[in-house]
Amino acid sequence: MSEVNDITVFIYESISEIGEEDWEKCAKNTIGVRSIDPFTTYRFLKTLEDSGSVGKGTGWSPRYLAAKVGDEVIGVTPMYIKSHSQGEYVFDHSWAHAYQQAGGSYYPKIQIAAPFTPVTGSRFLVSEGYEKNGVSALIETVKKLCISNNISGFHVTFCSESEVSVGKELGLLHRTGQQFHWINNNYDNFDDFLSDLSSRKRKAIRKERRIASDYGGEICRLTGDEIRLQDWEDFWLFYQDTSARKWGQPYLTKDFFISLHEKMRDDVLLILCKRNGQNVAGALNFISNNVLFGRYWGCLEDHSFLHFEVCYYQAIEHAIENSLLRVEAGAQGHHKLARGYMPVLTHSLHWVVDPGFNNAIKEFLVAERNMVEDQNEILTSYGPFKRNLLEETYE
Repeated sequence: MSEVNDITVFIYESISEIGEEDWEKCAKNTIGVRSIDPFTTYRFLKTLEDSGSVGKGTGWSPRYLAAKVGDEVIGVTPMYIKSHSQGEYVFDHSWAHAYQQAGGSYYPKIQIAAPFTPVTGSRFLVSEGYEKNGVSALIETVKKLCISNNISGFHVTFCSESEVSVGKELGLLHRTGQQFHWINNNYDNFDDFLSDLSSRKRKAIRKERRIASDYGGEICRLTGDEIRLQDWEDFWLFYQDTSARKWGQPYLTKDFFISLHEKMRDDVLLILCKRNGQNVAGALNFISNNVLFGRYWGCLEDHSFLHFEVCYYQAIEHAIENSLLRVEAGAQGHHKLARGYMPVLTHSLHWVVDPGFNNAIKEFLVAERNMVEDQNEILTSYGPFKRNLLEETYE
């Protein structure tokens, strides 16, 4: 327990100790309705916990914060004690190596994040009127936790710009990264989107879609009760294949996907490639009240451009048909640029207890921010859109 400016902050090992009603009130969600951010909902974080995707043996030990004024919960935070740097998408492996080379112990560290999810959103979920004091109380509590428990520091990944402002005032270090998002410019259909592209890029995308359609099956977009349990069984196989190639082992358990069907199938868009009634490839997306988030792709067979069709073009079509504002296609990937996904900045906050190492990181981040900003500007100039439209939209 910690007290800051009449706000008392409590620490819990399970999100169920806080409860869905208080959590969603702070997240500004209405229970039973699509949320602002599906990855900080009570149901998503509890699914991670209940399925064993976080917790014992994973290197992600949950510690949820709840800030209270009297008996009222006014702020909550998903926090994890980490024994490694896997599944974060904001890479600090070089920091860990340097810290340990200097004789320190970088682990354990604290991660404030939606686990395994490179999606921007609020990390300090506070009720209206507590946007500054509530966030400040939660941050100061985490600082004290690090100091009193021999924890090297904490990292707030894919946070909001408003949280960056508060964090910088409290001495946290600001880091930027890069992703690629597709923006819906009030398009009527996919061809309407293509009309905004240069002729060469338009032809290239049409060719890719034509080749992908020759794989010999159909592509289905499913959500809610349209999804069968067998679809999740099949997607688990796809996910395992991708995990083996990317990370060596899967972050998420099979039970996580089964629980998604039970608790969150209305928050999911599952895009599946079927041939003769069998699923051979697919992509898992999550849906907020106005954004589509691409998360995982996997397949049992390789077919030219099928990955681009399922992950990028089908996602764009769904966003247009459902008047969604944008598609966020996950971490990294310069290949997304040619397909209409433009570079945007992401943000994180960092604080290390050791003042000397903290200063070294601070100097590094100044240079890195400048590099990321320059790279974003250059990549934007190489975007696939017609030159006049590019200047109007991204300048």
